[in-house]
Order: sequence, then C-alpha cells, then structure tokens
Amino acid sequence: MQPAVEFRGISKHFGAVKANTDVSFAIAKGSIHGLVGENGAGKSTLMSILYGYYRADGGEILLDGQARQIRTSQEAIAMGIGMVHQHFMLVENMTVLDNVMLGSEGGFQLKPKRAAVEAQLREICTRYRLDVDPLAVIHDLSVGAQQRVEILKQIYRSANILILDEPTAVLTAQETASLFEILRLFKEQGKTIILITHKLQEILDITDTVTVMRGGRVIGAVPTASTTKEDLANMMVGRQIINNLPRGAYNPGAPVLHVHDLQLQDDQGVKLLADIGFTLRAGEIVAIAGVSGNGQSELMEILSGMRLPSSGQVEFQGKALPFAGRSDADGLPRTMRELGIAHIPEDRLRDGVVKNFSVMHNTILGYQDQLKGRWGLFDFKAIAARCAALMKDFDVRPDNHDLRIGLLSGGNQQKVVIAREVLAQPALMLVGQPTRGVDIGTIESIHRQLLALRDAGVAILLVSVELEEVRALADRILVMCGGRITGELKIEEFDTTRIGLLMGGMHKS
Repeated sequence: MQPAVEFRGISKHFGAVKANTDVSFAIAKGSIHGLVGENGAGKSTLMSILYGYYRADGGEILLDGQARQIRTSQEAIAMGIGMVHQHFMLVENMTVLDNVMLGSEGGFQLKPKRAAVEAQLREICTRYRLDVDPLAVIHDLSVGAQQRVEILKQIYRSANILILDEPTAVLTAQETASLFEILRLFKEQGKTIILITHKLQEILDITDTVTVMRGGRVIGAVPTASTTKEDLANMMVGRQIINNLPRGAYNPGAPVLHVHDLQLQDDQGVKLLADIGFTLRAGEIVAIAGVSGNGQSELMEILSGMRLPSSGQVEFQGKALPFAGRSDADGLPRTMRELGIAHIPEDRLRDGVVKNFSVMHNTILGYQDQLKGRWGLFDFKAIAARCAALMKDFDVRPDNHDLRIGLLSGGNQQKVVIAREVLAQPALMLVGQPTRGVDIGTIESIHRQLLALRDAGVAILLVSVELEEVRALADRILVMCGGRITGELKIEEFDTTRIGLLMGGMHKS
C-alpha cells in the first residue's frame, strides 16, 4: 500500500540553526506512527512543514504517492491534514460549536448553518465516542474535554492525517486512556495518526512504528513491537539514561515553610482549598501528588504570591508571609522573590516566559532590579555573559541568547526557566510540573538539578502528576483531592494503589 505521507530529503534552517537536515522516512496509511526525540530534535518543525506553517528549504513531501506543495495551513487542511497542538487553539469564552465553525462560517446567515453543523458534530461525537456537548463553553470544560474538541475540529474538517503534538502532557491517566481509545477508533476508520510524545511507554502502548530524531536528523525507524523504552531512549540522546540518580542521605534541617489551616474560596463561594496544613524543612523535597485540578495549582499560586488566600497562616523562615491587609496580590510575587522564594510555574508559556523576548531577557525576568549597576542601568555585556554561562551549564539549545525564546522547543524553554530560578539561590523552591512535555534526557537533567538543590539545603515543594517523578524525587509525599490533603506518606511507604485511593478521596485512617 502506498504510504500516506513520505518525507524525502527535507531540510529547514532558521539562520544558523539547522532544525531539519535531509529528513527522509515514510508513514504507512491507516497506522499510528510515533515520532520521538530530544527537545529541539526537529520533530515539531517537521510537522509544522507538513501542516503548512513553515516551508522547507529543500526536499519534498508526498501524500498518497504524489509530490505536493503545502504552502499554508489552509492548503494542508484542504488536503486532509489536521493538527492538534500541545497548547490548544481554542477561544475559551466561545462554545464548542463556535470554535469548530470559526473561520468557516460561510456567510452572514449563521443560524441555518449553526443548526446543520451542530447536528453534524453530534453525529461525529457519537461515532467517535468523543463525549463533547457542542453547546458547552470551552472554559467550562476539562483539559481532556478541550482536547477532544480539538480532535472534533479536525474530524469535522475531514482530516485523514492527524498530527498530535504532546497530546497527553496535561492529561490524567484516565483521560489518556480515553484518548487512546479514540485514536484506535480513528485508525480503524482507515485514518493515519502521527504522534509526537516524550512518554516512551505511550509509544509502546499505542503506535505501530516509531521514528527517532536527533539533532534535526533521522536516527532510525523501527517497528514498535521490536523495540524497548531503553533502546528508544539511547537512540534519542546517544547515551544511556540513568533512572536512579544518586542523592544524599535524608537529613532535613530547620523548618522553612509552615502552612496552617489555609483556605481559599472563589468569587462564587466555592471552596478551592480547605484546611491545608503542612511543614517543609530545609534539605527535603515534599511532593504533592494528585489528579490535576484538585487544588495543587491554587496552593502554588498562593505560596508564590500570585493570589491571596481567603484565610489561614503561612510562615516562611519563622515570619508570616505578607498576606494580611491586602485587597489584591499586586506586587506580591516580587516580594516573595525578594524573601528568597523561587517559583517554577506549571505553565511556562503563561507564567514563566515572555515568548517575544529574547532568551537573554527571559533569564533576568523577575530579578532584573538585582542586576542593575551604577545609576540604575543594566550592564548588558555582563548580562549576556551570564546568560551564555547559564545556557552552557543547563544545555539550552540552540546556543544563541539573542534568539526569541518562543522559537525554542518547550523543553529548552523549561531549562531557561529552571536555570533562572536556580541562579537566584532561593531558600524555598516551588516547582510545578517541572518535566511536563520534555524529553527523557532533559528529565534526567532537571531531576539532577532539583536533587542538587535539595542536597545543598534548599527546601523544595514539588507538584507533579507523574507518580514515577514523585518516586524519583520526593522524601515525603502529600496527596491532595478536592482541595484537601487526604494523606501523607514517607517515600519508603510509596505504593501506587494506596496513593491512587488517596487521590480518589479516600482519607488516611
């Protein structure tokens, strides 16, 4: 059978940066094809060329055996290519129906078409078991439901080739299982799926074939049934990955953070956090485990100064954090940083970087006042040298501090954020989902950095939905469900079944 997609000698450069070099491989029709590689390996650039975002500098793309020029995303859509991005392309205050119709309204008389499209969407949802209400507003939907909306858009547009970029990065295990059921059904319909993911177990679970890229080139393509996670990891990074990193003995010091009876209600009076209390000591990592949306994000936002609690007390190094008497959190994150609290936010694009700023400017965000010299002026030569050293130490690629950070891969953006916060030498590090959407080599690097901070006496509060990450890093584990702490375990007591029950609301007896 003719391949659905074939890349022949695709090359793409951004100035001196070689994103893709002579990339050639084929994707079988009606298959699920995995695409893996380190952050910055060229995977997303290649898929952006297939989807018409970029034009290749050389080479050609064949669809069903015919060479095609794909100059725009509109042309890609017309050729039956759809793409679900890691960061969803949805208007949150509009309905599912409006988002699907956006850009293809077909004239001023919307009412008749809306009715027809709504009926079509309901039929698609039934056929593909998408479980989405076309009249629901996007901001009222879970992350998993929003992703189903993105897939719904592509099916409505008659996509026969579906590209998914890190589709499970923000999904729970249950949502991931549901997504995979949809993809298998998609495959049964004869459609072709290209799956970009850093989660190698998912590659083994769902794909038929996997292509590995490194440094913008194809390293190899293998049938999934004949490979292992270890083989794929070694192909991706060119070396053996160490899963059990060395760490110093657990010897916690004085209390750094004490949270007592913390409460949070939203404007409608809904309790988001209730009765939160715990102590975090110097030289330990306390991990908060739980399904996303159970209060972890709100807790980190309070501790980093991004929002105010409704009531309760928080002490940092023996002194109450300055929540009292405030009507809003304006200026509070700056105060927290000055006190010695660093923050790696769970959403790096929303809260961690400014996409249109250079890498160098992003390395000083939040700490710029501390880097001013005489007369309150910046020494940009010194800042550039500092940034160059930072990029080398944290292996940020490409090595160009003037590059707009939005052009870096997600993993390299994350390295910049982590480097910036580590260089601040905090007493307390708040870490939210540090390895979301990053490759296995970068995960190892990030874990090394966090363990080094812990061994140097920094107190670390870690939020992660990845239980293997919790197992690898934590000294103690707090489990949250419904805005409450449902249990606490020492790392020696780690048990996935027990943690799962606590994550489901079964309180520790």
